[in-house]
Amino acid sequence: MWAAAARGLRGTQLSSWLPQRAPLRGSHWQSSLLEFRTSLPVRAQPKKKKKVDVKKEQAQKERMKKKIKKLEKAAPELIPIEDFITPLKYSESNRVRSLPALSPEESERRVLLLKKWCLFKQKQDEAEKKAIKALVESQQEALKELRLESEELYQAAIQRDEGLFPFERDGPSYTPPLPGYDPPEGKCLDITKVYTQ
Repeated sequence: MWAAAARGLRGTQLSSWLPQRAPLRGSHWQSSLLEFRTSLPVRAQPKKKKKVDVKKEQAQKERMKKKIKKLEKAAPELIPIEDFITPLKYSESNRVRSLPALSPEESERRVLLLKKWCLFKQKQDEAEKKAIKALVESQQEALKELRLESEELYQAAIQRDEGLFPFERDGPSYTPPLPGYDPPEGKCLDITKVYTQ
């Protein structure tokens, strides 16, 4: 009877002891909780202290101080950006151009021409908007009639056309190309200055 009680007591102690120690196991070198404990393996040797040479260290500090003084005395030469510097030949006073004075008739003609051009562009814009509005209204009317005829045809008509994009076209340019013009081969002369520091 006493042996059974001792066994039961030992079982409770072991079961209460296992969960407390269980989180410690997590490495491959740790032994099982039920086996003998082993010492941790030694994987590295302690580092040897380097012998510090006071003279070498002091000489290195002196060299660094000399370099710093040298840099403080002579500032580094900046490389000029030639694109930001206007050459003197372009800033001469005799190169200023004076436009000829317009006569009153010419200035009046230009003002009237500008007003006519504005009126023409306004009418052109209004006509374009009116044509687009008429096209959209006729399209909506045609879709209504098509829906009354057949729902399937209507659904097919309002499907998005994926072949429209990307849309590319060649429009008119301000300077149209000259027929038969053979452009000359350009020559490049590299005059870039090289700076060394």
